Amino acid sequence: MSGDHPLQRPLASGSPLRPSSAWRPGDPIAGRQFATFCEDRPFALEGNGQLGPITVAYETWGSLNASASNAILVCHALTGDAHAAGGIGPGQPTAGWWDEMIGPGKPLDTNQYFVVCSNVIGSCQGTTGPASPHPEDGEPFGSRFPVVSIRDMVRAQALLSDYLGISAWLSVAGGSMGGMQVLEWGVMFPDRVRSLIAVATTAAASPLQIGWSQVGRLAIAQDPGWNNGDYYHLGDGEGPTEGLMLARRIAQLHYRSDQSLATRFGREVVEPLDRFGLWDRFQVESYLDHHGRKLARRFDANSYLVLNKAMDLHDLGRGRGGTTAALARVQVPVLDISIDSDVLYNPRQQVELQWTLEELGVPVRLEVIESIHGHDGFLIEFDQLGPMVERFITEIGKS
Repeated sequence: MSGDHPLQRPLASGSPLRPSSAWRPGDPIAGRQFATFCEDRPFALEGNGQLGPITVAYETWGSLNASASNAILVCHALTGDAHAAGGIGPGQPTAGWWDEMIGPGKPLDTNQYFVVCSNVIGSCQGTTGPASPHPEDGEPFGSRFPVVSIRDMVRAQALLSDYLGISAWLSVAGGSMGGMQVLEWGVMFPDRVRSLIAVATTAAASPLQIGWSQVGRLAIAQDPGWNNGDYYHLGDGEGPTEGLMLARRIAQLHYRSDQSLATRFGREVVEPLDRFGLWDRFQVESYLDHHGRKLARRFDANSYLVLNKAMDLHDLGRGRGGTTAALARVQVPVLDISIDSDVLYNPRQQVELQWTLEELGVPVRLEVIESIHGHDGFLIEFDQLGPMVERFITEIGKS
């Protein structure tokens, strides 16, 4: 059989991957700032676990005004981080994931607003997560890291808000997992937000989303290099990078749409089809390989598992008498944005959110991004997303 098996194909760099690409103390700081909380008491988690102390990594853009009334919190998605805007550099291998949205003269105009993005609890880019040193022995948490929820992430952000002297955010904005945090802010801290911008998200994870999440987690857990979550001591090329890469390949397919992939790749091939080889690739396969390797060079497998599970656990109505009762706590205008080709966060979920809020008398505006790019549209279609957000924020600022 001709063609290299995908697990035997050499990396473009020619060097094996580290078992984890989590940011570690001693790595270049880049634009990160750090705040440490709960040094004298535990940070209690929704699932009955606890952490402490916890460190939150964050970045800021613009200046906080004297009344602290111009602050906007941006919440990142599953594999995002605090680097929402800015370029590539030492300690920061990727450009800001919302760079088109944040900056002078951009929709979140840093000439007017103070924009903050923090890395969530359980992640791997400076905030306490599975790769962080355990306070008891200084070794990475690994398998000892507890399950966290979206609510835990938001409570950590609330601590950061206090630390920054922000009693209420002008707006909280984010897409996908970031949108889950946005909605929880409106329910958990209704008096600490003036508006919400929820993009391509849902009030509760659907069975389809949970099913896809399980497949991705199993891809990691079945990699022998995962070692039940304790792999940080392993050498380069020995960790769970193949499992993480496979999880990313799987996710990349439902982050996009059939039309997006067909338009970009069609049936173009990498290796010629004059003789059929089992592992000869079409261009779309090379694209998936690229995204798998790209993630493995900047992320951590355990963090992927922890955050992915937090998304599955997301349910605004849990312990609150149902979704409607939970959303009844929202007291501020909501910008609810869907993507018409999103097969993972179906637009009906955003429509249902709109209907519920309208029935409760909450001011809500539903906007639709028209895109062939599926769920990833909130990271691509800035020519549509930007004006939607800018109009809404401007209106809130005048109210």
